[in-house]
Amino acid sequence: MTQARLQLRTGESFPGESVGAPFSVTGEVVFNTGMVGYPEGLTDPSYHGQILVFAYPLIGNYGVPAPRMIRGLPENFESGAVQPRGVITGAMSMYHSHWTSGSSLADWLRREGIPALTRVDTRGLVKTLRTRGTMNGVLETGVDPPREYLPDSLESPLASRVSVTGTEEYVRGSIRVVAVDCGIKNTIIRRLLDRDITVIRVPWDHDFSRIPAHGYLLSNGPGDPRYCRATIEHTARAMARKKPILGICLGSQILALAAGADTYKLPYGHRGHNQPCRETGTRRCYITSQNHGYAVDAASLPEDWREWFVNLNDGTNEGIIHVSKPFFGAQFHPEASPGPEDTEFLFDMFIRAMQ
Repeated sequence: MTQARLQLRTGESFPGESVGAPFSVTGEVVFNTGMVGYPEGLTDPSYHGQILVFAYPLIGNYGVPAPRMIRGLPENFESGAVQPRGVITGAMSMYHSHWTSGSSLADWLRREGIPALTRVDTRGLVKTLRTRGTMNGVLETGVDPPREYLPDSLESPLASRVSVTGTEEYVRGSIRVVAVDCGIKNTIIRRLLDRDITVIRVPWDHDFSRIPAHGYLLSNGPGDPRYCRATIEHTARAMARKKPILGICLGSQILALAAGADTYKLPYGHRGHNQPCRETGTRRCYITSQNHGYAVDAASLPEDWREWFVNLNDGTNEGIIHVSKPFFGAQFHPEASPGPEDTEFLFDMFIRAMQ
């Protein structure tokens, strides 16, 4: 291991030891509070382009599972690649022990070409990000100049870089759902397949409103939802058809924008497995899995929409629902993976609306 460091935009520096690929990269530095589930988290497309800090001090004990396919999708992996540009840990276990393990976390990151630091003061780093907000940084290994990353933009939204480029179909039952891939997690598709739903997966900018289906699902994904203009326009057209629409994470923000509401960037986002969300109008609280840096401005919702869920930590919006039409979105991840499965009933609600 060689000495390396994370240099923040503010000038603060956090030294560590390089255990991943020998590259230097730039990216938005964000943190996740989850204790487990790092193979699922690291392959979540919502982290695309970011430098991910694990707040939990020890990562890597159970290694990385050997690849195994279920219903045509890899188990324990939410996409086909590691999505963050870099990884920061307090301590990374160089030895792993689990009956499903195929390699160590460090070996996996090196094979995937992802630089990583360990023995970093992640407690101090997370305190800095919580105080000053997420910001750009440079993971410097001292090997070469940092690999720059193209910023999120109207011309090239991050969703376009993690979406499929053509239509894919997963045939299960007679009910057909179009899943708009803005960076969809494999487990979202699997949750629908488990319920005997046929899924038609289309690119982020595909005019899905023209596809014969019983309902539409707007997926999670990275970046600013306002840059997904094509998806917003197609969602507005789909809403005119009055068929059920479920938005998850970025998809909920896109649904809100298509309805005429606004979104904004959170100071440091919600990324972890223990975010408490209350269903409005009730005293019912759910513990949820989350990964997002933007939120819907609930005050901007049109009169025929209402706030569905609220985050009990900071009061931000966690879901929206139309008062009479089958349109609803959740900012959290009902499919979990990793995290609690308290809110998986949203898929059942979506399916009932299509029947």
